[in-house]
Amino acid sequence: MIPAIPQSEFVEGKVLLIDKPLKWTSFDAVNKVRWQLKQHLKQKLKVGHAGTLDPLATGLLIICTGKFTKRIDEFQGQEKEYTGTFIIGATTPSSDLEHEIDFHFPIEHITDELIHYTTKQFTGTIDQSPPLFSAVKVNGKRAYKLARAGDATVLPTRKVEIREFEICEIQKGGNLITVKFRVACSKGTYIRSLARDFGTALNSGAHLGSLRRTRIGTFSIDAAFSIEDFVKTIT
Repeated sequence: MIPAIPQSEFVEGKVLLIDKPLKWTSFDAVNKVRWQLKQHLKQKLKVGHAGTLDPLATGLLIICTGKFTKRIDEFQGQEKEYTGTFIIGATTPSSDLEHEIDFHFPIEHITDELIHYTTKQFTGTIDQSPPLFSAVKVNGKRAYKLARAGDATVLPTRKVEIREFEICEIQKGGNLITVKFRVACSKGTYIRSLARDFGTALNSGAHLGSLRRTRIGTFSIDAAFSIEDFVKTIT
């Protein structure tokens, strides 16, 4: 049974854990929560999220209401955990499945041992450049807008922390290798960039096949509501 949440709690301030659906933007999820609350409370309420997920990613999205929107920066700064897949042997312009494969690379030299060993290069504090198709601003313009206009400017690197990088499964088929992984990392880490750089370190190419955020700080996806179930909690 889904526990009901009194309306007064949303007004005073509430931290909601939502399992963001595939192909939804983070704003789509916030908009849905805001609209549902407005319908039930008959008033406007501050609603915001702590940490954007790409449309092709699923998983934990922290949504704050009322006075708790003041804690968004606090939640955004906490460690994140992700699971997903890297596709080794091919790249895409966006380093994920938003775009079609643009180049294929050799994989014959890549062994399971090499894949596991290469994770050591990406554990600890590393320099990482955001993906070209990202919301990072370059001279006041979003990088993805420049990329769509054909500007392939390499974005400046930043320091990020990857505390854990675990290879969970390796599947080889045809001219591609699918690697299932788990990563615990700091704020500002791009898993698409990790996929891109991991492929390069293997003397090949790679892109992100799937991504799911499973944890933010002490908040776990296990405690998250689907959008449909969230609607049922409002009393």
